[in-house]
Amino acid sequence: MITGILKEIKTEENRVSMTPAGVEVMKGHGHTVLVEKGAGAGSGFDDKAYAAAGAEIVKTPKEIYDRSDMVMHVKEPMPSEYGLIRKDQIVFTYLHLAADEILTRAMIKTKSIGIAYETIQKADGSLPLLIPMSEVAGRMAIQEGAKYLEMEYGGSGVLLGGVPGVDPATVLVIGAGTVGTQAARMACGLGAKVYVVDSWLPRLRYLNDVMPSNCFTLMSSPAVIRRLIREADLVIGSVLIPGAKAPKLVTRDMLKTMKKGSVMVDVAIDQGGCFETSKPTTHKDPIYTIDGVIHYSVGNMPGAVAKTSTLALTNATLPYAVQIADKGWKKAMRENPEIKKGANVIHGQITFKGVADAFGIKLAPVDKLL
Repeated sequence: MITGILKEIKTEENRVSMTPAGVEVMKGHGHTVLVEKGAGAGSGFDDKAYAAAGAEIVKTPKEIYDRSDMVMHVKEPMPSEYGLIRKDQIVFTYLHLAADEILTRAMIKTKSIGIAYETIQKADGSLPLLIPMSEVAGRMAIQEGAKYLEMEYGGSGVLLGGVPGVDPATVLVIGAGTVGTQAARMACGLGAKVYVVDSWLPRLRYLNDVMPSNCFTLMSSPAVIRRLIREADLVIGSVLIPGAKAPKLVTRDMLKTMKKGSVMVDVAIDQGGCFETSKPTTHKDPIYTIDGVIHYSVGNMPGAVAKTSTLALTNATLPYAVQIADKGWKKAMRENPEIKKGANVIHGQITFKGVADAFGIKLAPVDKLL
């Protein structure tokens, strides 16, 4: 199979979907790999490294799309690419379709095979291609939140860990999945007072056992969030419903009760965000303020630490890419239910319930298309 590695064109996105080491593995399985010129530069991998691993360097994204059976991205296709995607071509990337109707309709029109990193799922419910970037984003959420609490950015001037004789900051983490757990660990490590809320009691029991004594777990409810948000200096939104829109758990009315200069980081923004007042921002222009509360909602947070993120992402995606290339998408989905869960759109039909529900589109059972 011919696999094309595209250069990312989303604003301030420096990751790349495959490292030179990944190219070498694909070549070892007998596949041809095309890499767009400069695709790895933002992550510290130059064209010479890709060529040495056996890739063919091509000049334009059009050539990648024209020649490849499967194209790989990190982020979703941008509008300039919609017309380049071919019928029957495999598009393997983070798609986040439920948050973007225009992209969803465009993918339907292409009649391509859209396999989303974020909905590939193991039997235990874990999301193996989302976990590494969620680990990065969770840790970054505290890093960025701490920065924007500084008065230079309009923050309240609170140091997360405080100092002897001065109270630490209060951090509220909404959602105890991978992002929330990593955020809580970072905040606890800095000495903050951390509350983690979630609706899944077994997860809260687990965190109660493994987290330090400055972490407090509570069952999530609107009343609990309303109470804690008044105390919070930093709020991390880390709620995920795989492949579907994130629920709006912090309302505009709640915002009015928050401390002025407090910070909200919405890591769920790729799926529409879990704060009612969230809107996507970029690394170049990451924050805005509503009712005196600073909002940070960058949709590609791990792109700011591209080298770490690219290495972590390739570690996770490569085994699946190899299977799809070795077997073709149909056989790969028949033999591996994890890959089948990644099917979001096939030949113009939506095959993932969360996406179909988001836009009132008829769901096509994936098994019927295999």
